[in-house]
Amino acid sequence: MLENVDTSSLVDKIENHIINLIRTRNLQIGESLPKEAELSESIGVSRTVIREALLRLRMIGLIESGKNKGAVLTNTNLLSPLKKVFHPAMLNEDTLKDIFEMRLALEVGMAELIFDRTTDLDIKELEEIVLRESYDMETTLFQIEEEVAFHGKLYKISGNKMLMDFQELLLPIFQYVHDSGLLNKNRSPKEFVSHQQLVALLKGGDVMAFKDGIRKHLDNHYYHLLRH
Repeated sequence: MLENVDTSSLVDKIENHIINLIRTRNLQIGESLPKEAELSESIGVSRTVIREALLRLRMIGLIESGKNKGAVLTNTNLLSPLKKVFHPAMLNEDTLKDIFEMRLALEVGMAELIFDRTTDLDIKELEEIVLRESYDMETTLFQIEEEVAFHGKLYKISGNKMLMDFQELLLPIFQYVHDSGLLNKNRSPKEFVSHQQLVALLKGGDVMAFKDGIRKHLDNHYYHLLRH
């Protein structure tokens, strides 16, 4: 049998080499990587190749340029690379559905976190959002602005910056899926829990009742995705 051929470029290999170097040296946030000249000499490649590999690592937020320090290890923003390419026009329909389903699963998963961290002020703000909602639940799945306002507040209640950043990243996807017709406007025959009912569960229910309410609220979205 023929052996697998390594088709990665030299820059790919040096990029991985530098990442492994960071791991083996156990570099901490704020510590400097070896200088370009040192890396070039120790690895045995040109400084041009080293520079290109370091540029890639800067682009994904793994390192940054420190004053008089060269490349410095930084606290990586894991979502930053996605923000550059995460646009509905660049994704096919199946991927859009997968992303939308992932969002739904994420909200069910964080229901306990939301329940535990909701304050009286949060309840008041959610009630104000619900009062502004105007759609007819018998004929309309949701209005995108109202959906974003309500669920965006839930993400904020979680207090988890990664979740909030992820929700912001997905907003164009929500808008696109809503406008594209991937979801139609007829309600599911299943039991439906409204935003108003979710607020009531946050106020007077228990954590499992709220989690079940989130699941039933989102079931309508699942139903239409699966039917399409």
